[in-house]
Amino acid sequence: MNSLAPLLASRQSCHMLISPLPGTSRDHLVKTLHEVRTTVYNLRGGGPGTAQDRIGSYLEWVTNAVQQLDSQISAADLDRLVLTRTYDRLLAVAGTMTGTDLGTQRVLNGLVNLELTQRVDAFEAAIKALDSQIKRWSRPGVFAMADTSLYIEHQSKLEDLDFRPLLKIWEDPVHLLVPIIVVDELDGLKKSKDRHERWRAGYTLAVLDRVFASSTGPARLMPEDFSVLGSGGLPRGEVTIELIFDPADHVRLPINDDEIIDRVLAIQPLAGREVTLLTYDTGQSTRARAAGLTARKLTQPTETKPCNAESSNGNGGA
Repeated sequence: MNSLAPLLASRQSCHMLISPLPGTSRDHLVKTLHEVRTTVYNLRGGGPGTAQDRIGSYLEWVTNAVQQLDSQISAADLDRLVLTRTYDRLLAVAGTMTGTDLGTQRVLNGLVNLELTQRVDAFEAAIKALDSQIKRWSRPGVFAMADTSLYIEHQSKLEDLDFRPLLKIWEDPVHLLVPIIVVDELDGLKKSKDRHERWRAGYTLAVLDRVFASSTGPARLMPEDFSVLGSGGLPRGEVTIELIFDPADHVRLPINDDEIIDRVLAIQPLAGREVTLLTYDTGQSTRARAAGLTARKLTQPTETKPCNAESSNGNGGA
């Protein structure tokens, strides 16, 4: 069990109510959610007509809401917000409970009132959560996510990493995202037979444990440094770091590389910018590019070839 476990446990109940689909405009999504919420709020106010009329108006709202949102949010979000079990019940009784007697009207009105109230509450909570997520991801700087290979294979350990050449930037701030699956992989590598892997994994987890000792929110990893400007050096922007937890009820993909890519795809619409994936793995970078992401395939520095290499390979010499 890793030392971040208490922090992980404290976040198990946290839930991202909205998961925008890749390519979704966060501003357009906010606008759509407000429109759909306003319509159902007005329906809740009631009006002339029978309970069957109100059910008909509600079912029409569901159809329109699905049409507006199904290209912007995940199917799970759509089921939670719109296509609920009560929707199925009201759809089933719409053509069967047609009586206009007081008892029938009371039952149907009760069902539709409850559902409309719950839909208003759900959309208000979703809008609030989305606004919070957008605010969270609107920080300045370049966003990056690294897979486990960066922390293990890069010649510099985490606290000494210069992200500027990796991201092809100058003094821009960097916000490094660490998905929890990477933490899990690092935890597993503490038992590796490879001494270097064991040490790097343990070191990286110790840094994360220290940085996130009291909070899982964004934390400073390296301060900005503009002191070198006077001597002709290159300034460095601040580097911040943040743990990315699995959403509640999230089922991880079978391949860890795909899971990491999925986390990037989930964050990009909320951040309103590209998130660059850093990796030493060819398979990971290929998967990322196939998914439409920006990936930096890193390579180890090439070792200098011995001067007598050619003469010692059996083909050179007299």
